Amino acid sequence: MSDIPQEWKKQDHALIYALDIGTRSIIGVAGRVADERFQVLAIEKEEHGKRAMLDGQIEDIDQVAKVARRVTERMEARLGCKLSRVCVAAAGRALRTEKGHYAMELPQVTRIGSDIISQLESGAVADAESHLSEEQDSQRRSYLVGYTVSGYLLDRYPLATLKDHNGQQLEAEVVATFLPSEVVESLYTVMEAAGLEVASLTLEPIAALNAVIPADLRLLNLVLADIGAGTTDIAICRDGAVVGYTMATTAGDEITETLMRRFLIDFATAERMKMQLNEPSVVYRDVLGLEQSVAGTEIQETLRGAAKTLAQEIAQRVTDINGTPPSAMFLAGGGSKLLGLRELVAQELGMDERRVALAGNNYDISAFSREYELNDPEYATPLGIAVSAGLGLISDSYRILLNGKPAKLFRSGALTVLDLLMMNGYTSSDLVGRTGRTLSVTVDGQRLTFRGQSATPCVLRCNGKDATPSALVYAGDSIEFTPAVPGASAERTPGELLGEEYSGGVLINGHPAALDTPLRSGDQVISTVSAALPAEDEPEVQPEVWTGAAEQADVPVSRRPLFLYLNGEALVLPGKADGSAYYLMDLLDRSGIDFEKLDVPLVLQVNGADCPFTQELRNNDQVTIRRGQ
Repeated sequence: MSDIPQEWKKQDHALIYALDIGTRSIIGVAGRVADERFQVLAIEKEEHGKRAMLDGQIEDIDQVAKVARRVTERMEARLGCKLSRVCVAAAGRALRTEKGHYAMELPQVTRIGSDIISQLESGAVADAESHLSEEQDSQRRSYLVGYTVSGYLLDRYPLATLKDHNGQQLEAEVVATFLPSEVVESLYTVMEAAGLEVASLTLEPIAALNAVIPADLRLLNLVLADIGAGTTDIAICRDGAVVGYTMATTAGDEITETLMRRFLIDFATAERMKMQLNEPSVVYRDVLGLEQSVAGTEIQETLRGAAKTLAQEIAQRVTDINGTPPSAMFLAGGGSKLLGLRELVAQELGMDERRVALAGNNYDISAFSREYELNDPEYATPLGIAVSAGLGLISDSYRILLNGKPAKLFRSGALTVLDLLMMNGYTSSDLVGRTGRTLSVTVDGQRLTFRGQSATPCVLRCNGKDATPSALVYAGDSIEFTPAVPGASAERTPGELLGEEYSGGVLINGHPAALDTPLRSGDQVISTVSAALPAEDEPEVQPEVWTGAAEQADVPVSRRPLFLYLNGEALVLPGKADGSAYYLMDLLDRSGIDFEKLDVPLVLQVNGADCPFTQELRNNDQVTIRRGQ
């Protein structure tokens, strides 16, 4: 990573940085919102040096991260600031689309605010998720990466928006899109490796749609086909709403591979030749090292079959979702520039060629630039990502803050605090901590046991209140989490055990040793000069049965044992030497649960009530610590 000049400023919240992680290249776009449009200030592009991605999916994380970092560094040089936050979109590989519906009735006629709309949309998305879970393999986890509202009903009357209207009966229908977890998680991994924090995530067809077909044009039956190198993402809208998404794995790479097979050339050479179809003669070197020449018309003829296959695949996908040819269609992405493809798509759909156009003419509705010519179909996705984030077009009903920043959030059914923390890199040990290791040694035949220090409890709050890991989180929640700090392990030396007055030598496990030698559990210590242990170094005594209050009348209250029940079993805890209280955290290592393999939320209760790790314990408390369902 290059050094950042000291005079460079940090990225402010108004500066939007978007990265389109494509199969063949990475395109970066940066800018700000001005007069309700996105103003592009900088654009950078770099192709992958090798095939680091396949069909839109990241294969070589390190290679993709390096290219993303180089693009970012050039953007930083143009903007004169350090970029730290990025907006990205996931490719449509293995895309699943489900419709969801939800209705709710308010107690009385109410003005509809954002919180009610969020609840309504959440219910519709949950309904879509339920349909998904019924159909997919239970071992494969899919995450919600975006949704669009197909329509609202207020008191049975259709509306484009519910906000600030008055009503009692509400309905919403959504089209929710899902991807396998590995597709999205690899994207986050690349951004982290490139030194960037993901500020927003959407789906590539959603982003491209926002750039190519603004909302006020969606009353018409329009289709967008974003033809990349690895995938072709398709979005369909009509009657003012997006009605479906689909994806085809046939895309630009199939065109390139056709040239590779026909002319025995490498991928890079085939990519170059694909851009030279109109030239009278194209000179190239084949894999045998021989220089060859071919007419541009021959290249066109070679690609005719592959281009027709791509057009047929696009037409079939559109017909599957839309039922009939659309009113008009836009082709976007680098693959859309292939000579003759626009005409072939129109032919396969039975449409007038004038109704199929390359994307770019409508960009100026939502974006503009004084430095760059934006009318390029390849800019559909990067511009769309930036426009979506800058103009607030990304559905964020599930936005949740974790320690003041947007959480990495892949919603899949009900979401608990534990789920959220695990998605953002925390582990069960961060939640429960660990008591320090116990030290057990034998000194002159007497077994001594010293317990490690208790862990410092984690701090876990939801919306300012103590929370449990099993608590459900909802749209707009703010989670505060400070990981637990493991307790220090017990440490002793022979000198500490035998006392300052002891002047003899010691044997540890039969071998002479210094008095300051750290001891390990199981060590056998023999002193060569008999000496009694000081009172303060006597071993801890852990009574097995409750002896009653009468026998401890002279013991300070803060040092007395604590009697309670853990999962129905009586337990006596010796008073802490420092007089501090016991907390639920202190019992976790006595619960018998293997926290390294914990895959479900914990149930934490005191006297039948759910409570946080920091719950203080008192005599006769009934404590439950067990795995949830």
